[in-house]
Amino acid sequence: MPSNLIMKSVGALILAVALPAAAAPHPITQRAVSDLPITAQLKLADTAIERYGILSDDKQFVFNFNEGDVPVATSQNFYPLVGTGVSFNMGSLPACTMAFAHLHPRATELFTLTSGHVKSEMIPQEGVTDAQGNQRVIKTDLTAGMMTVFPAGSFHLQINPDCEPANFTAAFNSDEFAVGMIAKQVFSFSDDVVAGTFGGSITGEDIERVREAIPKTLAIEVEGCLAKCGLAKN
Repeated sequence: MPSNLIMKSVGALILAVALPAAAAPHPITQRAVSDLPITAQLKLADTAIERYGILSDDKQFVFNFNEGDVPVATSQNFYPLVGTGVSFNMGSLPACTMAFAHLHPRATELFTLTSGHVKSEMIPQEGVTDAQGNQRVIKTDLTAGMMTVFPAGSFHLQINPDCEPANFTAAFNSDEFAVGMIAKQVFSFSDDVVAGTFGGSITGEDIERVREAIPKTLAIEVEGCLAKCGLAKN
C-alpha cells in the first residue's frame, strides 16, 4: 500500500478513536408530549387526525358563553380553535357604558349587534384623512342586526347611549387576537417619554395624576347618559 494512503488511513483511525460519536437526536417521546399543555400538544401535532385524537372528549367541542365575566372563546380556553385562525366573543354592553378606546394587534373584528343600540368610532391608521385633511374618524350607529368592522390594529370604541343593555357578538380572524388598551399602555412609558409624546403639555405630577385616573377596566360609564336614564353610577 502506498505510504500516503497508509498515513491517511492511520489519521482517520486516530480521529475516529479520539472523537466521540455524535449523539443521536433524542426524539420527543409520547410521554413527553402528553405532559405538555393541550394547546402545545395540538400545535405539535402533524395532522388534523392527530389533533382530533388529542381532543378525544366530545364535551371539548362545546364552549359555554354563560360562564365568565367576559365570555371570549380563543385557542387558550377553547382548544378546538387551535390552528383555525378564528375566535369569538359574545357579550353585553350595559346601559350608558363606553368600551374604552382599544385595539386588537393580531386580528380584524366583525362586531355585530343582536339587540339594543351602539355607536362606534374607529381610527384606521395614520394617513387616512377626511375631506379637510384631518385624521378620519369613522363613526357608525348600530341597531339590532347591523354589523361593522374594526381592521387589525385600528383604534376603536363602542358606546351604548341608551338605558337598556346592548347585546353583541364579535368574530376575530385570529385564535389569539389580544387587546391593547391605548391610554393605559401609552402612560406605562417613563415620564420623559410621556411628556415628549404630548409635546410637554403634560409634565411632572400631572402625568401620575392622569395615570391614576385611567380606568382599569375595558368599560366606563357615561355620566350624562346615567343622569338621563335615572341610573346610579356603580
